[in-house]
Amino acid sequence: MARSTRVRTGHGERTWTVLDGQHRTVAPVERWLEAHRHLWSPNTVRGYAIALAQWWTFLETRDQQARWDEVGVTTMTGFLSWLRNGRTVEHTVSAPGGEPAAQTMEARLGAVMSFYSWHGDVFGVPAAARLQRSTPRRSRSRGLLAYLDARTATRPSPMVRVRRSRHRDRTPVLHPTEIQKILDECAVAVPATGDWRGNLRDRLLFALLAETGCRLGEVLGMRICDFVLGRGGTAYIEVVPRTGNANGARVKMMRPRRVYVGAGLEALFADYLTHLACRADELGLSLTDQAPLLVNLDRPPLLHALRPGTVYDKVTALRRRGAGPAGWSPHWFRHTHATALLLGGTADWVVSRRLGHAHVQTTLDLYGWVREDEALRAAANWSAYATAWQGAAR
Repeated sequence: MARSTRVRTGHGERTWTVLDGQHRTVAPVERWLEAHRHLWSPNTVRGYAIALAQWWTFLETRDQQARWDEVGVTTMTGFLSWLRNGRTVEHTVSAPGGEPAAQTMEARLGAVMSFYSWHGDVFGVPAAARLQRSTPRRSRSRGLLAYLDARTATRPSPMVRVRRSRHRDRTPVLHPTEIQKILDECAVAVPATGDWRGNLRDRLLFALLAETGCRLGEVLGMRICDFVLGRGGTAYIEVVPRTGNANGARVKMMRPRRVYVGAGLEALFADYLTHLACRADELGLSLTDQAPLLVNLDRPPLLHALRPGTVYDKVTALRRRGAGPAGWSPHWFRHTHATALLLGGTADWVVSRRLGHAHVQTTLDLYGWVREDEALRAAANWSAYATAWQGAAR
């Protein structure tokens, strides 16, 4: 059985690779991962490694690993059935229990298809052509906006897709009241003293996710200097691509951008920075503008960059206290941010630029349903919620 495993490079950076049933590195997978490591965060590499380890295990169960470059549609659909049935058999006559979510299945399939597409482009692997249509499927959201999309050149589309439910295009969102509950569970202001009660760092973390629409890795990779105060203008955050962050955080596809924020978030940052400086002084540690913004304040290693695992532990604790809906994750803030802007009337291309999407079509594919959902618009005052984000349309 193949498995993904964590390794460290010669520079000490954490990454992931795939070993086969004989504990040997799976060479085709390693070549693909190595070609993309400079663009992906370690956590992204890990996700792809897990998917490719499952794919290689499936090939081993069919004794096809030596012919990995000759597979076709039948093998790929068998892989999806194998995943759906608990990685035991390809077909079952009874309804399976605990079937993986459609999003999980799509992520696994997407990783495998990307793996074969790259090998087809670079090494001419024949399986890549078998798994793709020569004529791309037309996106229902493209319409008259196709000229805005840099991907208008025809490209193949996958022959195999995951069956989705009726509401497959609807991304999960947090309502404004739920976001406020999460923030208040982290820390609340004490008017009598002008101070905060609770964990101010956690409140700033989730407030950043909610108001900027940034990915978790982008926020965890921030340094103090990346938050630029308005000084009479509008404050903003610089999303800066960096390699070698101690916590493995990285900007997706290494694309920089600027995100403007409101006065409320600016004030929260100033309060946190004061708290951080006092904490550093207590510990006798230096603090510069190049230091990580979100750090360990009470647990060792002190003042070291916060890791994703710590954030997910915090999310679990907040769920237990009833903050937010069941199953919410940090990425829901990004979906909510886009949803609020679109319901508030912000143009698609502006939302795309703010989120850091490479193409406006990505935004349309993900959030094309938003303006059609009258029930969502009536459930909360999204326009008022988004109005507080000064400069959101820049």
